[in-house]
Amino acid sequence: MSGVNKAIVLGYLGKDPEVRYQPDGNAVANFSIATSESFKDREGNKKERTEWHRIVLWGRLAEIAGQYLRKGSMAYVEGKIQTRKWQDKNGEERYSTEIVGNRLQLIGGKHDDADTPASPESDTGVSGGGGTDPAPAPNQTDFDDDIPFIVNGEACFNSNPTHFPLLKRVRF
Repeated sequence: MSGVNKAIVLGYLGKDPEVRYQPDGNAVANFSIATSESFKDREGNKKERTEWHRIVLWGRLAEIAGQYLRKGSMAYVEGKIQTRKWQDKNGEERYSTEIVGNRLQLIGGKHDDADTPASPESDTGVSGGGGTDPAPAPNQTDFDDDIPFIVNGEACFNSNPTHFPLLKRVRF
């Protein structure tokens, strides 16, 4: 019996995705998603712990992420966990563990940046959105826009009932 390698995260982007193109023209997007959980410590005080997850998307999925996701956006990503080896500027071997996504859902609304801890420095040498301002928060009463749901690189728009008729756009 083979094992299972599946990761699911739902959280807020720490910065705009960085989209680059490989020499063969294939797009790759890198970004981080924060997930938080609340708990009580031994003294009964409420605490919050935030984990940062590195996300890598390829192909059309990467292009769509670059087009629609911004710092503070909420996104749902499914994929597999992979660890890769690379060399830093000093020639030292480093390892990075990432979620290589194969499914992306854009979740409506934007998180208040004041509540999200600062994104940790990336040791991959990849920089973020380059100082651009995040997109303005969408009108919370507008549910008729065409925000895509992406499955295995295919964009499915919620205004087309033939694409995932049971899937609805979620606002938090």
